[in-house]
Amino acid sequence: MTDKRKSADQAELPFVAPCRDVGPGAPFRWLAAGFRDMRAAPKQSMTWGLIVVGLSWLVSLPPLLLGNKFALLGLLSGFVFVGPLLAVAMYAISWRLGHGRRPTFRRSLAEARRQISNCMVFALVLMVIFLVWARAASMVHVFFPAETNADWQALARFLAIGSVVGSIFAAITFAASAFSLPMIMDRQTDTVTAVVTSVNAVLRNKAAMVVWLGIIVISVAIGFATAFIGLAFLFPLLGHATWHSYRETIDASAWPPQEPMGLP
Repeated sequence: MTDKRKSADQAELPFVAPCRDVGPGAPFRWLAAGFRDMRAAPKQSMTWGLIVVGLSWLVSLPPLLLGNKFALLGLLSGFVFVGPLLAVAMYAISWRLGHGRRPTFRRSLAEARRQISNCMVFALVLMVIFLVWARAASMVHVFFPAETNADWQALARFLAIGSVVGSIFAAITFAASAFSLPMIMDRQTDTVTAVVTSVNAVLRNKAAMVVWLGIIVISVAIGFATAFIGLAFLFPLLGHATWHSYRETIDASAWPPQEPMGLP
């Protein structure tokens, strides 16, 4: 009888969670709330930030040793896809803080692992997008000037075409991941519902999302310009802020909440 009731309740759930309208200034509130979470759990947040720095160095080392700058740029572009998955641990920390529980590195890892099935589905979606992006990027090389002394107009044309193609795929990834993984962490929902909810919320709050995307791009650029060291602080800050962007924007109250693991 309980299973039938549960199935009936799930069948009554909407296909997409409603979203609230937020203004262009909302991203700065999210950053402030994310910084408060970092101050409440500095060791846990900075540990994950240092892990991201180490992974970035590890990925960048082979292209640097081989002297292949184009391969390095291609690998770094993959940060757009891997970043949302790595930030799941930040969501777990903010989630535990929101429930009045003490966050630890082990608990944040356990909470993230609990969502591994939905995260893997999401990772598969991102991998498909990344493979299509990589294929499109290889086709863009047709426009790369073959002459070693090519004029600046040819180089500018190549960079412009590559930037447009990359921006399209980056926008798709951003729309799909902006609110989906925090919703999966917070509520008992599936990946499809979370992704559709995220895309809907992004489209309905374009001004705020443009500001938020600009903040993310600038933060990542600072991280790259500082040999990834800046990501030790900026990555957890953005992760915690993303959690608060979900909490302010998405109304997922129709879905059953996830229960915290372990003791306070």
